[in-house]
Amino acid sequence: KLPLEAIQVVLEELRKNGNLEWLDKNKTSFLIMWRRPEEWGKLIYQWVSKNGLTNSVFTLYELASGDDTENEEFHGLDETMLLRALQALQQEHKAEIITLDDGRGVKFF
Repeated sequence: KLPLEAIQVVLEELRKNGNLEWLDKNKTSFLIMWRRPEEWGKLIYQWVSKNGLTNSVFTLYELASGDDTENEEFHGLDETMLLRALQALQQEHKAEIITLDDGRGVKFF
Protein backbone atom coordinates (compact mmCIF):
# COMPACT_ATOMS: atom_id res chain seq x y z
CA LYS A 1 0.00 0.00 0.00
CA LEU A 2 1.27 3.40 -0.99
CA PRO A 3 0.38 6.68 0.62
CA LEU A 4 -1.83 8.94 -1.53
CA GLU A 5 1.07 11.28 -2.27
CA ALA A 6 3.17 8.42 -3.69
CA ILE A 7 0.27 7.24 -5.83
CA GLN A 8 -0.12 10.76 -7.20
CA VAL A 9 3.59 10.87 -8.09
CA VAL A 10 3.32 7.55 -9.97
CA LEU A 11 0.21 8.69 -11.83
CA GLU A 12 1.83 11.99 -12.77
CA GLU A 13 4.89 10.17 -14.17
CA LEU A 14 2.61 7.95 -16.24
CA ARG A 15 0.83 11.06 -17.51
CA LYS A 16 4.12 12.77 -18.41
CA ASN A 17 5.15 9.69 -20.39
CA GLY A 18 1.83 9.68 -22.27
CA ASN A 19 0.59 6.45 -20.71
CA LEU A 20 -2.14 8.00 -18.56
CA GLU A 21 -5.00 10.30 -19.42
CA TRP A 22 -7.26 11.89 -16.84
CA LEU A 23 -10.94 11.33 -17.65
CA ASP A 24 -12.29 14.04 -15.36
CA LYS A 25 -11.23 17.45 -14.08
CA ASN A 26 -11.08 16.25 -10.45
CA LYS A 27 -8.49 13.61 -11.36
CA THR A 28 -10.47 10.78 -9.81
CA SER A 29 -10.80 8.70 -12.96
CA PHE A 30 -8.11 7.87 -15.51
CA LEU A 31 -7.18 5.69 -18.43
CA ILE A 32 -3.87 3.83 -18.30
CA MET A 33 -2.52 2.88 -21.71
CA TRP A 34 -0.10 0.02 -22.22
CA ARG A 35 1.08 1.79 -25.37
CA ARG A 36 0.51 5.38 -26.41
CA PRO A 37 -1.66 5.90 -29.50
CA GLU A 38 1.43 6.88 -31.49
CA GLU A 39 3.07 3.56 -30.63
CA TRP A 40 -0.01 1.60 -31.73
CA GLY A 41 -0.08 3.66 -34.93
CA LYS A 42 3.54 2.80 -35.60
CA LEU A 43 2.84 -0.93 -35.19
CA ILE A 44 -0.17 -0.73 -37.49
CA TYR A 45 1.74 1.20 -40.14
CA GLN A 46 4.66 -1.25 -39.97
CA TRP A 47 2.19 -4.06 -40.72
CA VAL A 48 0.67 -2.08 -43.60
CA SER A 49 4.10 -1.34 -45.09
CA LYS A 50 5.47 -4.85 -44.53
CA ASN A 51 2.51 -6.35 -46.38
CA GLY A 52 2.50 -3.84 -49.24
CA LEU A 53 -0.91 -2.47 -48.26
CA THR A 54 -0.30 1.25 -48.68
CA ASN A 55 -3.04 2.88 -50.78
CA SER A 56 -5.46 0.31 -49.35
CA VAL A 57 -8.69 0.93 -47.45
CA PHE A 58 -9.67 -1.05 -44.36
CA THR A 59 -12.65 -0.96 -42.06
CA LEU A 60 -11.85 -0.57 -38.38
CA TYR A 61 -13.26 -4.06 -37.88
CA GLU A 62 -10.84 -5.53 -40.42
CA LEU A 63 -7.88 -3.96 -38.65
CA ALA A 64 -8.86 -4.90 -35.11
CA SER A 65 -10.60 -8.22 -35.70
CA GLY A 66 -9.88 -9.42 -39.24
CA ASP A 67 -8.18 -12.67 -40.13
CA ASP A 68 -5.27 -10.81 -41.75
CA THR A 69 -4.26 -9.17 -38.46
CA GLU A 70 -4.82 -12.20 -36.24
CA ASN A 71 -1.14 -12.57 -35.32
CA GLU A 72 -0.47 -8.86 -34.88
CA GLU A 73 -0.14 -7.13 -31.52
CA PHE A 74 -2.90 -4.66 -32.40
CA HIS A 75 -5.41 -7.44 -33.11
CA GLY A 76 -8.29 -7.03 -30.67
CA LEU A 77 -7.39 -3.43 -29.89
CA ASP A 78 -10.28 -1.44 -28.43
CA GLU A 79 -11.96 0.75 -31.07
CA THR A 80 -11.34 3.93 -29.09
CA MET A 81 -7.60 3.27 -28.91
CA LEU A 82 -7.57 2.14 -32.56
CA LEU A 83 -9.11 5.45 -33.58
CA ARG A 84 -6.54 7.35 -31.54
CA ALA A 85 -3.75 5.38 -33.21
CA LEU A 86 -5.19 6.12 -36.64
CA GLN A 87 -5.57 9.80 -35.76
CA ALA A 88 -1.88 9.85 -34.87
CA LEU A 89 -1.10 8.34 -38.29
CA GLN A 90 -3.40 10.86 -39.92
CA GLN A 91 -1.43 13.70 -38.30
CA GLU A 92 1.72 12.20 -39.83
CA HIS A 93 -0.03 12.06 -43.25
CA LYS A 94 0.30 8.29 -43.34
CA ALA A 95 -3.44 7.59 -43.17
CA GLU A 96 -6.85 9.17 -43.55
CA ILE A 97 -9.86 8.17 -41.49
CA ILE A 98 -12.90 7.93 -43.74
CA THR A 99 -16.62 7.32 -43.34
CA LEU A 100 -17.94 4.24 -45.10
CA ASP A 101 -21.54 3.15 -45.63
CA ASP A 102 -21.32 0.72 -42.71
CA GLY A 103 -19.08 2.69 -40.38
CA ARG A 104 -15.57 4.06 -40.37
CA GLY A 105 -12.52 3.01 -42.25
CA VAL A 106 -9.00 4.14 -42.97
CA LYS A 107 -6.92 4.60 -46.08
CA PHE A 108 -3.17 4.24 -45.72
CA PHE A 109 -0.62 6.21 -47.74
